[in-house]
Amino acid sequence: MHPRLSALAALRLTDPDAKVAATRALAASAAAGPLASEPVRQPGDEAGVPGRPERPLRVSATAVEKRSPFTTEGRAALVHSICHIEFNAINLALDAVWRFDGRPEAYYRDWLRVADEEAQHFTLLHAHLQEMGWRYGDFTGHDGLWSMCEKTKDDVLARMALVPRTLEARGLDATPLIQSKLRRVNTPDALRAVEILDIILRDEVGHVAIGNRWYRWLCERAGVDAENAYPALVARYEAPRLKPPFNLEARGRAGFSEEELKALSGGAR
Repeated sequence: MHPRLSALAALRLTDPDAKVAATRALAASAAAGPLASEPVRQPGDEAGVPGRPERPLRVSATAVEKRSPFTTEGRAALVHSICHIEFNAINLALDAVWRFDGRPEAYYRDWLRVADEEAQHFTLLHAHLQEMGWRYGDFTGHDGLWSMCEKTKDDVLARMALVPRTLEARGLDATPLIQSKLRRVNTPDALRAVEILDIILRDEVGHVAIGNRWYRWLCERAGVDAENAYPALVARYEAPRLKPPFNLEARGRAGFSEEELKALSGGAR
């Protein structure tokens, strides 16, 4: 099967463990040979996208459980919320591989690598959640990441602007704050979560960098200024407003320009 159609097949899987296994197998097999980039899209091929289990129950962002790291159940809910983000991130990366015809081979390779790493993150978090006595699906989850994926399904430039370099970049800002709270808790499960988040933060810098690289490449191809185009895309697709504090060091490593970092540090968009 064409690797991009294999990405679609993995995207449609509803069982998290099966999705992880298919994603990891696809990434390994695609790394071993050439990756053809001919069109694969067909009418009606969005059926079953994305594949998700019945649980967790999807609710609004304001309706998810309290996630205080200072109680055992609150820590479990916190780990579950990050686990849910990583499950959605697998789907987002697979969707980026399958959905957009006509991209360079390097684009597809980049997003297959992202999908593989997101699958690793989900596996680490789910194993830790189970060690704590819960499973993925035991708490609720919200749909913020996938809803932006839906909004940008017909615009690869907007997808690169608003998923990796907006929503996923928020993870670069939030992770150190979560880790700080978990270190204060100082229980074995909290410290193990800190270790897992170290791995995730390291990899997510690379994922946001991939988004930045392809966003700028697409802007150059379209003849538009990347930094001027970004606020217009935020407004058109009603992306969430960025809120401080910002992890400027990680954002710098992820490819944000000096001008963008200065605007963030000054409280501007």
